[in-house]
Amino acid sequence: MARSLVLGAVFTCAACGLVYELALVALGSYLVGNSVTQASIVLSVMVFAMGVGSLAAKPLQGHPVVAFAVIEGALALVGGLSVLALYAAFAWLDLYVPALVVVAFAVGALIGAEIPLLMTLLQRIRRQDAGSAVADLFAADYVGALVGGLAFPFLLLPTFGHIKGALLVGVVNAVAGIAVVLWLFRRRLGRASRTALWGGMAGVLAVLGGTYALADGFEVSARQALYSDPIAVAERTPYQEIVITRKAALSGASDVRLFLNGDLQFSSVDEYRYHESLVHPLMSGPHGRVLVLGGGDGLAMREVVRYPGVRSATLVELDPAMIRLARTYGPIASLNRHALDDPRVRVVTADAFSWLRRLDERFDSVVVDMPDPDDVSTAKLYSVEFYGLVKRALAPGGRMVVQSGSPYFAPKSFWSIRKSIAAAGLSTTPYHVDVPSFGDWGFVLASPAKEPPALALAPDVPDLRFLDADVLRAATVFPKDRRSRDVDVNTLVHPRLVEYEGEEWKNS
Repeated sequence: MARSLVLGAVFTCAACGLVYELALVALGSYLVGNSVTQASIVLSVMVFAMGVGSLAAKPLQGHPVVAFAVIEGALALVGGLSVLALYAAFAWLDLYVPALVVVAFAVGALIGAEIPLLMTLLQRIRRQDAGSAVADLFAADYVGALVGGLAFPFLLLPTFGHIKGALLVGVVNAVAGIAVVLWLFRRRLGRASRTALWGGMAGVLAVLGGTYALADGFEVSARQALYSDPIAVAERTPYQEIVITRKAALSGASDVRLFLNGDLQFSSVDEYRYHESLVHPLMSGPHGRVLVLGGGDGLAMREVVRYPGVRSATLVELDPAMIRLARTYGPIASLNRHALDDPRVRVVTADAFSWLRRLDERFDSVVVDMPDPDDVSTAKLYSVEFYGLVKRALAPGGRMVVQSGSPYFAPKSFWSIRKSIAAAGLSTTPYHVDVPSFGDWGFVLASPAKEPPALALAPDVPDLRFLDADVLRAATVFPKDRRSRDVDVNTLVHPRLVEYEGEEWKNS
């Protein structure tokens, strides 16, 4: 019975340890993007620290009961508070990466110290050969890691969020580590040690519980520190963090801004410049059947359905929460003029890459309006392979347009996107316009035809606020210091855009 309880503690502590690791990786992906880099930093530092912790625990094996209880209490505190501390470091101190290294090392060292102490406790309950003891311990450890790895994305994150989820795991860690030790080995502890450990566990639970009670207020304050305007909506979905800010103006028209994972997607003050430039040059070609990939805010679709010649329009958006906000949140629904409820519009919630692979339809016009490719998950939507799938979805005479970032702030990224589109067998016409909220912003119009597609407006173009023939003529001219660069194409195997984006936007 005692041995089973210790192995149960091993199982629980392993599950908690893996949750801490995943929470640090996921938080970094949300806050700074580049999930591969975040995972590499966290995992490499933690694995190294586990080795250090295992060596550091050797002198503690003479007093394994007290040492294990203290280490579990420390791990519960450090791991439980880790997400909150890193969020604060990012929001107020601009020290996220150094803080991440310190936290990952501390958590890893404490996890590493568990194994030799647990081995000693198992041997004190019942002696057995080292091979069998190691097999039992690691079996419980690995199964616990499996449970923790599945619980994080499917239970903790969607139900409690990052901060509260980590705090709850800290509570479980403290109870599993300290209480089991105090119950099983209480007779091997003096009264002073028992009192101190019970007091320590109570203190750990009090800190974690008090922080849990204050977590919502902290998260609101920390999130607001990241945005200059008041936050009206904040929602963390399984796919991203959605934040909408609203700033009142004396004129009466507020500035509504949408952010995904901290990146600005539009400002209601000047979004028409971006969406007119994205959609209307494309619509000068055939546009009976239109496909919009991304653009879950409905603003690109608003421009599409202004053409009476559009017989059907399909929107493919990954996040159903974004679709819901576009339809039901008043300021955005008003801005997109309820375009998603147009009878010609079909909305599909799916990953665009996977959806295109299964597609058996053809479209005259395709709008690719995706978030910037600052991590691997979005970079695949700017890859040669992705553009090959779009090409396959084009009807004869069909064309595609891609939002391509800033040729001023991120010229390597912009020209890599153009080169990747060309590598998929499409002729390209790059162009750029000024969008005050973004700065100089670029697009690529593409066609399977041999000649690059002409940049023009359709004869039946609706009234526009920004775009006309003169603006389009100027849009094809790039200054000498921002013309085509010698860059690599972006592929699934070599996501060069992640490197370019990280380098250029960091220095902008």
